[in-house]
Amino acid sequence: MTEREKMEAGLWYDANHDPELCAMRTRADILCFCFNQTSPADGEKRAGLLRQLLPQMGKDVVILAPFHTDYGDRCQIGEGTFINHNAYLMDCAPISIGKNCFIGPGCGIYTASHPLLAEQRNLGLENARPITVEDNVWIGGDVTILGGVTIGEGSVIGAKSLVTKDIPPHVVAAGNPCRVLRPITEADRIRP
Repeated sequence: MTEREKMEAGLWYDANHDPELCAMRTRADILCFCFNQTSPADGEKRAGLLRQLLPQMGKDVVILAPFHTDYGDRCQIGEGTFINHNAYLMDCAPISIGKNCFIGPGCGIYTASHPLLAEQRNLGLENARPITVEDNVWIGGDVTILGGVTIGEGSVIGAKSLVTKDIPPHVVAAGNPCRVLRPITEADRIRP
């Protein structure tokens, strides 16, 4: 079994020394660099770079620079989603972001984990668990989401939260660790 196959199966794999994985990350690094260095006035070039980097990106997605991802092709981003400045999608396992999501500045979505024993960690081993952000989720600025988490449809995650466990649909959640504060109800509707 190759290191890539181990990664895709959710097993421990050598992330740092495998030539195939290193080449895949280098390709993504180059595309991220080019995107991040391209003028916002050159929308066509930026869109082309994003399509190369994120082949599973839906229509009308807006991503502001700087933006970083490890592989890119393991991210699925639904149409109409907005990703603010300085987001990092560590897509060692699949990251699925639904339609019409708002992702605030400085957000980190981290699928990878490392061994707790230093001698194993120093070998370059890691494993990764997928992350799912369902449709219509708002993630505030500087939120960190760890591997294995699902954030339910329509929920709101408060700024600076650390999401380590699943969040159900249609709730406001915040904190470190992130926890449900209350449901989102009709009382939250803005009335003119």
